[in-house]
Amino acid sequence: MRTPVRRHFLPFFAITSATLLLTACGSGSGGPGGADASGVAAASDDVPTADVVSAEKKDDAAAGLLPAGTRSLTVAVSVGGTPPGTTYLSDGRTLTGQDVDVTKAVANVLGVRLKVEQASFEAILPALDSGKYDFGASNFGVTDERRGTIDFVTYVNDGQGFATREDSKLKKITDLKQLCGLNVATGAGTTFEATLEAGRHVCTDAGEKAYEVQTYAESGAVWSSLQQGRSDVVMSTINGLRYAVAHQPGLRFLNEFHRLDVGFAFKKGTRLAPAFRAAVNKLIADGTYDRILKKWGTSGSAITTSRISPPELRN
Repeated sequence: MRTPVRRHFLPFFAITSATLLLTACGSGSGGPGGADASGVAAASDDVPTADVVSAEKKDDAAAGLLPAGTRSLTVAVSVGGTPPGTTYLSDGRTLTGQDVDVTKAVANVLGVRLKVEQASFEAILPALDSGKYDFGASNFGVTDERRGTIDFVTYVNDGQGFATREDSKLKKITDLKQLCGLNVATGAGTTFEATLEAGRHVCTDAGEKAYEVQTYAESGAVWSSLQQGRSDVVMSTINGLRYAVAHQPGLRFLNEFHRLDVGFAFKKGTRLAPAFRAAVNKLIADGTYDRILKKWGTSGSAITTSRISPPELRN
């Protein structure tokens, strides 16, 4: 795993404002059309920009479930560079993505302000226990291992999948043994890394050469490794893979591998979970949730009701 690196600090914003977007303090990804030192391109102009959440109003029933006196919360986000995950608009400063929209909508329902901090993906979950952040919002998959130390409030169903180059002979990955001898690129600190590391033995057990797991802190670097031939296949989120394949030439989506619920992440034993669950269910009931998923092309990942730390899906 990579050493946790704290990114930009984002100050308080009144999320209930009808015109507000989450905005970083610095130049972000190098300005419109640029890229940062990690090679992550700034969000292109085709990233959807429709405002589907600012009209959402406070719901007294959901807000009443918050601990007394809660007026603001600190949320940690990881900027990965590829929609529908959190990325920048073309100004290189304003954060956007499915997680951003859901988080803003939930904050509206609960009537709270957000203090937004950026952190590397692998740094967020360990930091929740220390109280550094009140919750994390970065497409965290709900696994039984994580449930041992983290509470979740689900808001979408995504999961694990594979993609490769168009010239690859790979057709479908149903067993990790199909990866033997290959280089597999994925994100650091993710469920994908954990799955790949746990399954490395299947190749040596079968007398074959183990696959190599190549981890990167930024999704842009993952895709560069595939495009440039340093890796043979990418393992990532189903929705992220589908978006990348649709917007980058020369790539091909292989298949879904394992579905997972995705949720806001909290310190174990949090008192915030009931309020967040009620807020997500309010969004589902009033149609805002459906509009968010349609905006990002992820309607196939919709859930019918939010749950607190459900068991890991087995499929």
